[in-house]
Amino acid sequence: MSTAAEGFVPPPYPYDRLDALKPVAGALEGGIVDLSIGDPCDPPPKVVLDALASSASERRYPASVGTPAYRDAARAWMERELAVSVESSQLAACIGTKEFVAGLPHWLRLRTPSRDTVLYPAISYPSYAMGAELAGARAVPVPVDAQGRSQLSAIDPADAARALCLWVNSPGNPTGFLDDLGAAAAWGRANDVPVISDECYVEFTWNGRGRTILEHGVDGVLAVHSLSKRSNLAGVRAGFYAGDGDLVHYLSELRKHAGFMVPGPVQAAAIAAWGDQDHVVMQRERYQQRLARFAEILRALDVEVALPDGAFYLWAAAPDGDAWALVRRLAEQGGALVSPGEFYGPDGAGFIRVAVVQPDERLDLVAQRLGL
Repeated sequence: MSTAAEGFVPPPYPYDRLDALKPVAGALEGGIVDLSIGDPCDPPPKVVLDALASSASERRYPASVGTPAYRDAARAWMERELAVSVESSQLAACIGTKEFVAGLPHWLRLRTPSRDTVLYPAISYPSYAMGAELAGARAVPVPVDAQGRSQLSAIDPADAARALCLWVNSPGNPTGFLDDLGAAAAWGRANDVPVISDECYVEFTWNGRGRTILEHGVDGVLAVHSLSKRSNLAGVRAGFYAGDGDLVHYLSELRKHAGFMVPGPVQAAAIAAWGDQDHVVMQRERYQQRLARFAEILRALDVEVALPDGAFYLWAAAPDGDAWALVRRLAEQGGALVSPGEFYGPDGAGFIRVAVVQPDERLDLVAQRLGL
């Protein structure tokens, strides 16, 4: 039996490092206002909950790739909202998208054992790098510029030659920046590296229309989408990946053998969610209002912050570059829990990320506590 010293030891989960501040923020009258993670608080539409409760699909094993109706609903949504068309064979279901993000490097290593490197944005959601670690692969960050675009020219050719994939995320978490998806697709094809585009915030794009990498063709690329954010269904776990037909087929066959299946009732709920756009329009308005409100709060504390190009996060430089000091101040004085930027890579140190997922009255409570 191997000891921990001989094998992989999981690092602390980043958000667990905030646990000590939770009782501090919670001690204030009215309790903690948790803005540390992108955990939606608003209700999903009734049509989705009704579908979840009435599908009568509990007894049967669901199709791993997704039922034809599930895939058709996702395809119709992409065509309607993103103006791209894919075939059924170019789209498959996943259980939310975090499991897909974290597991993909392992599956790609099985496909191409000679490669061992995952390229990902230097400031990004931790699961891109962690997925590489869990697969025993190298996690190599790609620098991003001041506008959040991946600096593809900075990728070492030796790393490109070893790359299993290149991750892009637009609108990005934590910054809300928009990446150049066309440039990423072209780089991947030129270097024979699959490009995986995490687009879970696409319907919360504030600067122009929502964009997908599939606008630039499907060869060598995948787009990954989720209902967690757009439909407030993070606890239901439904998403899909679409793009290169050969890659979708490989992954869907592997996932079939491994038993990755979106539950039947969840698939029914997802069909209803993809088909309803009114609730997304309402959610967009909520997040835009909350972003503007909390930006006012930060500015009143002499914290410089700009509204993002997309997503529902504020990415703000901490005074004197001391992110943890600002995190503690917001927790101790405002009862608000936010994330230090170092959770998203060393290049994020000196920033904080605020997820404006709480209702307006909770954000106003933080302002009141801070005397604003």
